[in-house]
Parts: sequence; structure tokens; C-alpha cells
Amino acid sequence: MILFPAIDLKNGECVRLVHGDMERATVFNTDPVAQARAFQDAGFEYLHVVDLDGAFAGAPVNAAKVEGMLQALTIPVQLGGGIRDLRTIEGWLSKGVTRVIIGTAAVRDPSLVREAARLHPGRIAVGIDAREGLVAIEGWARASQLTAVDLGRRFEDAGVAAIIYTDIMRDGAMLGLNIEATLALADAVDIPVIASGGLASLDDVRRLLQPDCARLAGAISGRALYDGRLDPAEALALIANARLTAVDGARRA
Repeated sequence: MILFPAIDLKNGECVRLVHGDMERATVFNTDPVAQARAFQDAGFEYLHVVDLDGAFAGAPVNAAKVEGMLQALTIPVQLGGGIRDLRTIEGWLSKGVTRVIIGTAAVRDPSLVREAARLHPGRIAVGIDAREGLVAIEGWARASQLTAVDLGRRFEDAGVAAIIYTDIMRDGAMLGLNIEATLALADAVDIPVIASGGLASLDDVRRLLQPDCARLAGAISGRALYDGRLDPAEALALIANARLTAVDGARRA
């Protein structure tokens, strides 16, 4: 399992929202590049970045900040927010983004996901953000009539690298991950699923390391890392120990 630290960008700053509400943003760092370096130095192996302004605008807004992070880091970066056409996808991939996350366009233009995944194997992810079971789009401002499972199944044979599943009502609220809904999605598709929204403590990391969560590819943590509720060293040590235990078990088998 990979634990992804999250950097959400609003007005060029690192923020966390509550329930996806742009009016309820808390600024945690005014220097996203420094924050990205701090996460890398803490031992994280993959960074999750979202251009929140871009998600609402429908096009990249915080591009300069993202580019600064890409130049400063050696770990891979996955990026979402305002990515709704092939030109934008390929632009980010050419600048060093490892994996591009398509959200709104996955609902409105599923053919874009398929074409991008065909052209760039292993580098396209789908962001599925749900509120009360229904997928939300346009920076979570509008609800679609699709369920998360319905949307995930649309891309079952498309070659998508991962699905990032976010429970909006838990995002930033420190209520714990919606394990039940995340596992239901993971059971319904063969695409690797990453859990997001609500990860609040070391207990959540322990829960993710239980056998029934083994089919999840990872989880994203934001506010808990910023406000100190989740200690990076302790979380990463738990994950590393779980990996060693799994390897030892496989060897003995």
C-alpha cells in the first residue's frame, strides 16, 4: 500500500477544504514547493496534487506552482484538477507528471479517458468523487446521476492505471475513511483503487493494512498530516513493516 500525502492548491497555497467547500479552506502552507520537499524528505514515495482552482475553472490555474514542485522533487507526482482534454494531459505528462487524474471529463467525455489511456499506458487515473453515493463533478460543485460503481465499470477495459475514490462528506472532516464504500468499488472493478477522504489517524492506517483492504492500492492523507494528527514516520513505519511481513510470508509459503 502507498500512502500519498496531498497538496491541494488554492490561490497558489496549500489548503485543505471541508466537504469540498471552497469557502471553508484552511491555509496550511503558503509555499507548495517547500511543502512538497518536506513530504519527500519525510520518506513519502509518491505525491498527490490537486489544482482546486483548476477543477472549478476547467483548466489549469496553479500551473506555475505544480511545475515548481516537479522541478524540486525526485518522487513521482499524480495530478488532478482542470484536466479535461488531451492537450492538457499530454502537456502535464511531458512536464514530468507521472500520472494524470481525470475527474469531471471521465463523466462527460469517457472517450477521452479511453484515448488517453491507450496513448499513455499506466499514466492515466480516474478520479471518482462521490457525495451520498453519487459522483460529483466540476470541483464537487455539481452532482451527476452516476454512482461510483457505475462510473468505475465504464473504464474496466480501458487500461486505466488507478481509480482515486473520495467520499466528499468525509474529506477534510477527520471522520475516518469510508472503507465500506471504497471496498465495494474495489470489488466491482479490476482497476486498482486508492482511498481518499477522511483519513484521520494511525488507526486508519492500521485499518488499511488489514487483510480485507489488501486489494486497495493505497490511500491519500491531507489534513491529518498538516495538523499533526498523523505522524509521517509512524505511518510509514507501519506500512514498511506490513510489507516486510507480507514478503516473509510469501517466502515461507
